[in-house]
Amino acid sequence: MTATWDPDAPGVLRLPSGRLVRGRGLRHPLPDGPTPDLGLYLLGRAPDPVDWEHHWLRWPDFRLPTDRAATADALRSAWHRAATERVEIACGGGRGRTGTALACLAVLDGVPAADAVAYVRTHYSRHAVETPWQRRYVTRFP
Repeated sequence: MTATWDPDAPGVLRLPSGRLVRGRGLRHPLPDGPTPDLGLYLLGRAPDPVDWEHHWLRWPDFRLPTDRAATADALRSAWHRAATERVEIACGGGRGRTGTALACLAVLDGVPAADAVAYVRTHYSRHAVETPWQRRYVTRFP
């Protein structure tokens, strides 16, 4: 078992249960500090290699994931692991796809689906979840 994120570190979202998840944009430099135990990368193409466990979900920019069942499974796994491990969710800019995924984690953590986007915009980035279909995806997240 490893420690989780520093709650005051940039990009770290505290879920209501106390789980900490880091969101970030892959176009930005890797933040200082510890590396993730698990990275979940939401991109239209395979991510660059990293030295930690990671999973790629094909999720084109401004769109929705191409395999929704696999995405739901990966998000559930990430939510479970965030209880004791450093989990990172990232896309290119760290806002739309990352914000959508973080809002889905908030739903898994007990935030009502109708409130999850607002929760992530308040506690992660006011620009999170960029498109109407991303907002709808969160409200219908299984």
